[in-house]
Amino acid sequence: MGKIVGYARVSSMEQNLDRQLIALSKYVQEDMIVTDKASGKDFNRPGYQSLKIGIGKLVKGDTLYVKSLDRFSRSKEEAKKELQYFSGLGVRVKILDIPSTMADIAEGQEWILDMINNILIEVLASIAENERLTIRSRQAEGLAAMPLDKATGKKVSKKTGRCIGRPPVQFPENFEKYYIKWKRKESTAVNTMKSLGLKSNSFYKLVHQYEAEHSSIICK
Repeated sequence: MGKIVGYARVSSMEQNLDRQLIALSKYVQEDMIVTDKASGKDFNRPGYQSLKIGIGKLVKGDTLYVKSLDRFSRSKEEAKKELQYFSGLGVRVKILDIPSTMADIAEGQEWILDMINNILIEVLASIAENERLTIRSRQAEGLAAMPLDKATGKKVSKKTGRCIGRPPVQFPENFEKYYIKWKRKESTAVNTMKSLGLKSNSFYKLVHQYEAEHSSIICK
């Protein structure tokens, strides 16, 4: 029989783990509960990493209990990936707030566990996709409602009063000098960009802007 391990997490040092620990203690010995007080934005947490590497690494036949799915990650997409990871190892994940994951599986009926995991993973994928679409829709609606700055043609945030998006690329000092040398084939585009400290897309954008503003200039 494999190890039975619990995992509990809160987002900051000020928060209390007691509620999760009490719930997990019904299924897991106290000294087998791993904890973290860290954000769920990524997985660089010492407690959680100990479930994947080192002496406490979970292996095939082990069982991991968590109070709720968001203890893995606040992102449904990332939580789904973690379930897939543990499922691939042969580690069973039991989530106290999802009763279907808590059911006892008789020996020889492991296919039921696979079915439960696959359904849960698909549901999470669907929820994650809906969340992404909702966020994008709200962002688009918010952007559409913003006023335009007449000078730049960019949307202006009502909250900050600043234009949305990257600031326009500015002409570096001596741009005209290097531009003329480049046009006269006295310097390559690569060397010109290096001298001006510009990336390719910024350089050619400024070239087009410069030529539009100085259309009467002919470089000999």
